[in-house]
Formats: sequence, structure tokens, C-alpha cells
Amino acid sequence: MSTALVILAAGKGTRMNSDLPKVLHEIAGAPMLAHAITSGLTLDPSRLVVVAGHGAEAVTKAAEETCPLAQIVLQEEQKGTAHAVEQARSVLDGFEGDVIVLYGDTPFIRPETLEAMREARARHDVVVLGFEAADPARYGRLVMDGDRLDRIVEFKDASDEERAITLCNSGLLCAPGPLLFELLSAVGNDNAAGEYYLPDVVALANARGLSSGVVTCDEAETLGVNSRAELARAEALFQARARADAMENGVTLQAPDTVYFAFDTFIGGDTVIEPNVVFGPGVTVENGARIRAFSHLEGCHVSRGGVIGPYARLRPGAELAEDVKIGNFVEIKEARLDRGAKVNHLSYIGDAEIGEGTNIGAGTITCNYDGVFKHQTRIGARALIGSNTMLVAPVSVGDDAMTGSGSVITTDVEPGALALGRAKQVNKPGFARKLFEMLKYKKASQAKEAE
Repeated sequence: MSTALVILAAGKGTRMNSDLPKVLHEIAGAPMLAHAITSGLTLDPSRLVVVAGHGAEAVTKAAEETCPLAQIVLQEEQKGTAHAVEQARSVLDGFEGDVIVLYGDTPFIRPETLEAMREARARHDVVVLGFEAADPARYGRLVMDGDRLDRIVEFKDASDEERAITLCNSGLLCAPGPLLFELLSAVGNDNAAGEYYLPDVVALANARGLSSGVVTCDEAETLGVNSRAELARAEALFQARARADAMENGVTLQAPDTVYFAFDTFIGGDTVIEPNVVFGPGVTVENGARIRAFSHLEGCHVSRGGVIGPYARLRPGAELAEDVKIGNFVEIKEARLDRGAKVNHLSYIGDAEIGEGTNIGAGTITCNYDGVFKHQTRIGARALIGSNTMLVAPVSVGDDAMTGSGSVITTDVEPGALALGRAKQVNKPGFARKLFEMLKYKKASQAKEAE
């Protein structure tokens, strides 16, 4: 049976104290909304609907960047979760499959949990996701009758006996589309807040003799983010899981708590990651690489056997072939380095192609930007670029060529050639002593005047 996802993302998130919509606050380099969408997409849904409200334009952009086929509907007034789901009625009109309701501020629901909810629909008309809470606090309680969900009781309405229940409501729900919207039509707002609550569909379903059931998951999956403190807690939870997964998959983390992953970081087995390394979005590191301490990588690809850092920065578009070495205080951007190339010290390589086995000396800069356009530098195989070379793009250096240290290269260098681009050195005998004496006299005069 086909599945549709409805993701609620209309809330402002007042406790965030932010102009940014709550669901767009990031965890591991991606908006919470993107985490929720990505998890839901593992079900291969035929429809995906995002209910936007506060900051709808920004929410729409983020949703479409994650899933271009996402349909956006607006909840112009926030009147509760049932009212939010109701906004999807028009775009799901005629949809006969199951609808799963997710939350854009609950980013850690696992694909396996969503699949379990979908499978439970074979036994129940309505399926709710629950969890055993270490501290149930003010969560709604799930009152069971065998394997059937009898009712959901909000904390404020619960008896002492019901408050003792530790099985709590996550808010996620799955039901056939036609049934869900039929039940939503009957949800009322006779409560203190005057809002329409999604959990009320369980009581309405049971009153019609339908079956409601519960699928459970780990409490950590249901973590909702409503404040900066909870956002920090969510980040810590993601990083702890990512570190554990990396080590389980054969990656060595010398100081795990100091390594930070993005939501899509891929690290191959037998890679060693030293302390204080940060991975931004879009990083792939193949097997057997080494990422040295205090390096920052984003939007890049490091092939097998690569060595990066310490104190290196790989920016988007850095493509490193096997056995490439990038050393301390080196920055690479929009550049391809072929097998065995080395950039070991204090250099910037941007908008460039570096050939196999080429060695880039310390202090080299590809001068790629003229204030309007970016220009390419191309260096062939087995070239030696002398220390402190300025390569003024567009420029190319051929295979087996060399540049002298301190050169400014403004024209192409043919294969096998030595290029020297320095100003002529002039020595003036005795001039240094005279200059120092003049400067010391000037300094002494200034000190005397100050008295």
C-alpha cells in the first residue's frame, strides 16, 4: 500500500527566542526539518506534504532543497496539531493509502521505527508511536488494554493511577488517509487552549469500534526540540551516535568527544581521525586515510591513503585522489589534486588542477580572483612549485616544470622549464648601518621631546 507523509513544521518556537523558524535550526549541519524528511523518505512515500506557517518561505525552501517533490501547505493560524494535519486534506484528496504524521522538530525518528508503524497498520486502524519514559513528567499517557490502545490521557487530565503509567505519547500517528481526515472532521476544541489536538482521533476511532494500537521506540528517538538547551542536547545525542557508528564501522577516533560529524559524513574503514576534527556537510573520506588534529573539512572528497592536516582546511569542491598529502595551515577549495600530490605547508590552492606527484612548496598561493571572476590554475604532473610562489591565474605550468622560490608567475610555463619571476636583487654596501643609525637617532629624539 502506498504511503504519504505529513510533516508538521508551522510552529514559531517561541522558546527559541529566534527569528528563524524552529524547524530550521540545525543539528549536525542540517535543519531539523531535513532530518525528519530524510528519515521519512526511506519509506519511499508516494506523497510528502510539509505544513508550514511561521517563516513559510524559508521553510518551503529548506523542504524543497531536501525533497524537490515536497508539497507545501500553509497553516496560517496555529490552532493545534489536528488543525495542522487538516491543512493537508486538499492535496491528499483521493489518496487511499496510509498517512504518517511526523514533526519537523523531532529529528531522530529512525526509519526502522517508521517501517514498524506502517507494518502495524495490518493489525490496527490507527497506530500511535509511544515510548517508555524515564521521567514521564507532563507527557500524555497511553492507556492500554492488552495490545489495544484504549485512550490517550493528557497529564493535566490524568488520575494518580494514570500518571503512574510510563508509556507515553510521542505524537506520531499512522492511519489510512480517508479515515484520518474523516476523524479529523470530528475533532473538537473544547479545551482550555481552544485548540484541535491530533491525539483525539484515537478516542474517536475507538468510539466507532475501530482498533487503535501502539508501536514503541527508544525515548531518545522522540526527543523534540523547543529551546536552545534542547537543541544542544539534540546535537550531543547526534554526535554520540555518529561517533559510536563510526567506531563500530572500523574508524579510529583518538579522542571521540572532540570529533564532530555532519548529518551526511561518510568515513571509510581503517581511517584514523585525530583530536579536534570537524566535518561539515558533504564530506566523503575513503578507507585508510588519516585526518590529523584540528582540521576542518566540508564539501570534499578524500581518497584512500590521503593524509590531511594538522590544521588543514578542505572547502567545497576539494577533490583529492589517492595518497594526496595536505599539510599544516593549507586551504584547498574547488581544486582537484591527482594521485600523490603534496601541499605540505602554509598554502592556498583554489580553482586549480594539480597533476600526479606534483609538490607544492610552502607559502604558495593560486591568485584566482580578480574581484569579479574566478580563474583557473593548471599544474601538470611531477612539477615542483618553489616556496612562496604566486600563481596569477589564469595560468598553467607543464609537466616536470619548476618555479623558483619567491616567483610571481603570470604567463604559462612549458613542460620541463624552470620559471623565475623575481625582481632583481640590489645590494647597497654600508646602507643598513646608516639606516639603523638614522632610525635610532629619530627614536631617541622622539623620546626626548616626550619628556
